[in-house]
Amino acid sequence: MAEKRAILELGSGAALHGGDYTKAATRAVYDAIHHSSLTFIKSLGLDSKKMNVMVTIGVQKPDQVNLDVVKACLPHGNVTVSARLGGLDVPNEEHGDLTVIASAAIDVRYDFDNR
Repeated sequence: MAEKRAILELGSGAALHGGDYTKAATRAVYDAIHHSSLTFIKSLGLDSKKMNVMVTIGVQKPDQVNLDVVKACLPHGNVTVSARLGGLDVPNEEHGDLTVIASAAIDVRYDFDNR
């Protein structure tokens, strides 16, 4: 049997000053992972190292997200991170500043037949 989605969690985060896309992305990831608990892992006697965790970040400048920094936010599983066009930039022309709003989708998959 193929892997099945066990969890899809969503989050949003912002870097209020300085236009830091990585900071906004990590805050979105933390927002998402704090909405759920993986209690089923221990309850079912599963190995958390066998989870596949796919993180998708949405920001206006995906190439400015440090994917390794975002990956380090996830405490369990085989983590992959990608960034794509999304989120929102909110310029403050008066002060020459930029607020970055990022979206995160965290897709946790597990092969329950090969636990």
